[in-house]
Amino acid sequence: MTVWPRNVLTRFLRDNRRALLGWVVAVTALAMLYGSFHTRMSPGMADTVPEAMRGAFGFDDLDSAAGYLQSAPFGILVPLLVVFFGAAMGARAVAGDEENGLLGLLLAHPVSRRRLLLERLGALAVGAGVIGLGLFAGMLVIRDAADLDAVPIYGFAAQSVAVTMLALLFGCVAVALGAAGVRHGPALGTTTGLGLVSYVLDAFGPQLDAEWLRRLSPFYYYLGGEPLRYGFQWTHLAVLTVACLLVTAVALRWFDARDLR
Repeated sequence: MTVWPRNVLTRFLRDNRRALLGWVVAVTALAMLYGSFHTRMSPGMADTVPEAMRGAFGFDDLDSAAGYLQSAPFGILVPLLVVFFGAAMGARAVAGDEENGLLGLLLAHPVSRRRLLLERLGALAVGAGVIGLGLFAGMLVIRDAADLDAVPIYGFAAQSVAVTMLALLFGCVAVALGAAGVRHGPALGTTTGLGLVSYVLDAFGPQLDAEWLRRLSPFYYYLGGEPLRYGFQWTHLAVLTVACLLVTAVALRWFDARDLR
């Protein structure tokens, strides 16, 4: 494969364009599919769900459009899928290229470690942003037909940005693990595992009378402010942004300190 050290970011996107397209289609199609089921929801369906599950999985308000979307579609399926995206793309960005020998080839050119890592993270951010845009466009397409017009357009925009930030955060974690020398498979598995643990903390913290556990989970800052109802939750988005920056700083430090010979 030809290496273009002057375009590390765009080259990574080009090499992974099919995978990125697949993720965009998968996330958008899943959200549209489950969003379209809203018209089939019967009033009072939430009453058929056991009380213990309502709060954990967001099934306590299935009658409203925002409440329905915050349950399975945006409360479980979409966020877990983008966590897998971040883990897969982030693990490939450093650990994957190190295993296949491309990382050493890139660094043999006049490309600093810091620049390479930042441009790979930039490519990851672009990919997460494209997923967010596809998701936003897809929900607008079905908004009227699925009787979701009670959700304002800025609510869908805010939710899409939150999805983007969640994907980016776990992508940064996977990149950081690769920068520390963790191999591709373990970096992917560890990041995915952290995502699942984070989801469990957010979902079941209140059930364990430990509401404070939710504040330790990125999922709380992703959905806890109910962006579909209330729009952009700037404080929550700021927390996710700061977390991304902190993980990036750690990744840079680990990558600079490693012996890559």
